[in-house]
Amino acid sequence: MQKGVDHVGVTVVYFCHDGKGNFVMNKRGANCRDEQGRWDQGGGGLEFGDTIDETLRREINEEYCTDVLEYEFLGFRDIHRELENGTKTHWIALDFKVLVNRDKVQNGEPEKFDAVEWFTLSDLPSPLHSQTPYFLEKYKDRL
Repeated sequence: MQKGVDHVGVTVVYFCHDGKGNFVMNKRGANCRDEQGRWDQGGGGLEFGDTIDETLRREINEEYCTDVLEYEFLGFRDIHRELENGTKTHWIALDFKVLVNRDKVQNGEPEKFDAVEWFTLSDLPSPLHSQTPYFLEKYKDRL
């Protein structure tokens, strides 16, 4: 059974920042489940038995090799989308803004990510993950 396809998936989505207006994003590589070649802020599926806090901290450490210094829960999104191959997905995204140590951030999953880089909100890369514009619009006043 596949999360988000066979049943509703729950994911934590995080936009990590350095406290100085810079945000880290990853470029999804060929081994990502979908949206390859697109820039994403980061996220990971909630596993049975794990808390949201544990998932947030584990995923950021795995993807960006750094610890969470502090975080703010921004809200949730009910995501219904159709992938390029026609597969319909349904996710509940728990969205966070997370402060990390910029000096420690690196690509912790080079088999999945082609790049991990820093951007400002006024200079985001392209193409973006299909859900990133919705995230940015919903939380623009809190980023």
